Amino acid sequence: MAVKIRLKRIGANKKPFYRIVVADSRSPRDGKFIEEIGYFNPLTEPVEFKVEDEKAKKWLANGAQPSDTVKALFKKNGIIK
Repeated sequence: MAVKIRLKRIGANKKPFYRIVVADSRSPRDGKFIEEIGYFNPLTEPVEFKVEDEKAKKWLANGAQPSDTVKALFKKNGIIK
């Protein structure tokens, strides 16, 4: 089973809010997930980003692959180098 760390979009039209989830790569974007590890709100100023570092590092150590956007957010916030 290929596991990904990716964004799950919630929120109203034109007002996105994202949860950072660990999910099977075959499941749909907003579908079933294994664990929720944080959230991302791009509309606030400054951008609101909160993630449980220990859970994210645990999943990365176990082989979960972050999506491109999540990888950029993790780098920006010092979770991965």
